Amino acid sequence: DMLRSGDWLIPRVGGDLYADKPPVFFWMLAASMALTGSVRIGFLLPSLLAGIGATLLVYDLLRRARGREAALAGAFMLLLTFQFTWQMRHAQIDGVLCFLTTLSLYGLLRHALLGPAPGWFVAGWAVAGIGVITKGVGFLPLLALVPFAILARRGWPAAAPAVGSLSLAGLAAMLVAIGIWFVPMMLATSAGGDLLAYRNEILFQQTVTRYADAWHHHEPVWYYVGKVIPLMWLPLIALLPWLWPRWRAALRARDTWVAVLLAWVVIVVAFFTASTGKRGLYVLPAVPALAMVAGPWLPELLRARGTRRLAFALGTALVAVAALAAVYFAVNGKAAGRIVDDFGIRPLLPLLVAALLGAIPLALLRVRDGWLAYAGVLGALFVTIGFVVNPRIDAVRSGRAFMERLEQASAPFAELGLASAKEQYLLELRRPSYNFGHARWREREEEASDAAAWLAERPGRALLVEKRAREACFAQAQSIELGRANRQRWYLVWGSPNPDCARRGDVTRSRLYVPPNAALNTDS
Repeated sequence: DMLRSGDWLIPRVGGDLYADKPPVFFWMLAASMALTGSVRIGFLLPSLLAGIGATLLVYDLLRRARGREAALAGAFMLLLTFQFTWQMRHAQIDGVLCFLTTLSLYGLLRHALLGPAPGWFVAGWAVAGIGVITKGVGFLPLLALVPFAILARRGWPAAAPAVGSLSLAGLAAMLVAIGIWFVPMMLATSAGGDLLAYRNEILFQQTVTRYADAWHHHEPVWYYVGKVIPLMWLPLIALLPWLWPRWRAALRARDTWVAVLLAWVVIVVAFFTASTGKRGLYVLPAVPALAMVAGPWLPELLRARGTRRLAFALGTALVAVAALAAVYFAVNGKAAGRIVDDFGIRPLLPLLVAALLGAIPLALLRVRDGWLAYAGVLGALFVTIGFVVNPRIDAVRSGRAFMERLEQASAPFAELGLASAKEQYLLELRRPSYNFGHARWREREEEASDAAAWLAERPGRALLVEKRAREACFAQAQSIELGRANRQRWYLVWGSPNPDCARRGDVTRSRLYVPPNAALNTDS
């Protein structure tokens, strides 16, 4: 839609203002799509480049700090860490954010610990600013300066202990970077109305309120340390029993590199732990820093017999889980049927492929090359997901199959509306449609009433609604069931909605959305 409309300042979804995130990530997507001519390739390209970039930054900073061998080991361990590689294979904003936080941290540490390099220091602040207008928490790398300043005052060794005056230049660079989008956005939204509501939403509701009083993703305080990190940071986190004595000795020797990076990892985890809303991918920016702080000892540890056994055991466990899951679904047809209904794929084949491919490196490399064996198992898992799983679930997960059913069912109707619909439905739908605003699930009843008012306004209309909305406002209307999608049961309704709902609704909330033409290829 940015490419079609030429409006890159304020993102929109289905014609409605999109205030969930600032626009930098969407600029990257739009530029990639324009460059490649493909939605699919352009959508994935920024995450791919972010993953490569973050890996190279870890390598280069470690090489400068502790040598080439530590740099290779650190970059290798980063790629083996499940959350990092898994997330970089997805077209989500957090992969790009992780690259930006790593680049910002790189610039700050190039000066503070390996410098002097004042240009890199100021650039680190500027990149943090770009991070802020990508996702609000892009400022997190700057918090590494707090433990650095405390240690520098206590006489710990540092290449550039006095960064106070240079930080003013860095702050100016950060404000300039933020201003690239913030200033024109403020000017554009000064007219009031919906644009003013957008500005308030993105500056306050989606930042301060979302952090302090989140309305979703509620998890217990131990969520990250008890559930996410022990699994998603494998195998790096499993090296803690070997790393901790070495870190403790380094801290006693006043190793500023170890102290600052460890402190920043703790700060990132603590920052997101303090929020009422938690998701596993939020702590992803800490993973490259953890790989860097482990890097100096990784060449030694990767050769140790105990860690090679650990890596081989982890690889064996992954293969065993895939094999046991294959057996389970082979004998439990009902469970396999649920997977087919929800994801459009029979689970037996991909599980068998992953188990067989993963067994090959285990058999060939064994414990003597346990880390390479684990890398082979992880590679087998990702290859299976990429070439066996994803192509089979794409029609269901993207909403394309569901939209094809909707287009067939709604063909007799002149106008089609979507209530509580997902964003990807608008991408996959080929006919014009009306919607009633983006992400109104916090005001579900009001949206259902607005949709009822729209349906009652004119004959020849049909409306896509989920089960709860149908029960609330369309129980009297004619309907057909379209099946499940995105964990909801959907219906196409037409005729007369509940009169009370239609009376309460505001038909002016409806927005006509015409899908883009075929200039961008969504199937390549």
